[in-house]
Amino acid sequence: MISEDTTAAVRPPVLVPGDAVLLVSPSGPTSPERVARGMELLVGWGLRPVPAPNAYARHGFLAGTDDLRAADLNAAFADPEIRGVICTRGGYGVQRIVDAIDMAAVRHDPKVVAGFSDITALQFALWRGARLAGVHGPGAAWRDERTPLRSAESLHAALMTTEPVTISAVPTEETFDVRVPGHATGTLLGGNLCMIAASIGTPDLPDLTGAVLLIEDVQEPPYKVDRMLTHLRRAGALDGLAGVAVGQFTDCGDGWDTTIVDVLGERLGDLGVPVLGGLPIGHGPGQLTVPVGTRATVDTETNTLTAAPAVSPHRPHRPHR
Repeated sequence: MISEDTTAAVRPPVLVPGDAVLLVSPSGPTSPERVARGMELLVGWGLRPVPAPNAYARHGFLAGTDDLRAADLNAAFADPEIRGVICTRGGYGVQRIVDAIDMAAVRHDPKVVAGFSDITALQFALWRGARLAGVHGPGAAWRDERTPLRSAESLHAALMTTEPVTISAVPTEETFDVRVPGHATGTLLGGNLCMIAASIGTPDLPDLTGAVLLIEDVQEPPYKVDRMLTHLRRAGALDGLAGVAVGQFTDCGDGWDTTIVDVLGERLGDLGVPVLGGLPIGHGPGQLTVPVGTRATVDTETNTLTAAPAVSPHRPHRPHR
């Protein structure tokens, strides 16, 4: 059972039918064709998805220049008619613009922000600047073959209900055997391991003391995952953790005898905290959605990660700036 105490997290209002949500591309580029299915789902939930002015821009490996991508985010946070911000995809580039976010606007009118992968850096910045709880889940560039009905239902529940989210470890997930027995509760922080490690030395790496750390990644060979976890350990970032929730490490093999499970088991197994692997959170098939920035419990006896909702039932009057 998760306590209502969310350790000073700001939980934005739950989305309700009729709400407008802005689709933004703060990292890599996408196209209307890739986003069409995601918009169809959002419309089916009664939401009004609105592509940001630069959602389909392209500038090399980025979805438009830094100025354009930052402008879309700030427009979303400043517009009282926009009630949620849904990233189209991850990719790369959001760290280039997080220092340009108008945190005063975020604090003035908190809105739920959903995304994963590179968007971990955005979630970290919003946690640092506004203590904003967020949603780690699929973006609007939706692919039914990777994120089927259960994935859609999971994202819907995280955005449009105020119930706690429980995700069970799946025996068929590659990381299922990564575990240290125990039960731990703390603020759930993290997401993509590469972005967590890239935040070392910046203002955005959160203090993980007493936290449950969520990690997942894609196409990172075992030695690179070892390097990132070792870097985090040597930097002291993992000192005082309450527990670790291990999601999907998709396509993370490189032909060596040492597997990703070997590396995760070795680098996490001696931290002295509970570790629960096998969670379908990340870049793999059947990706599920989980709140970040709220109180969560990992329990290796029940094989579950349970997190308090990222959204609040409170629906304030629309603020005017």
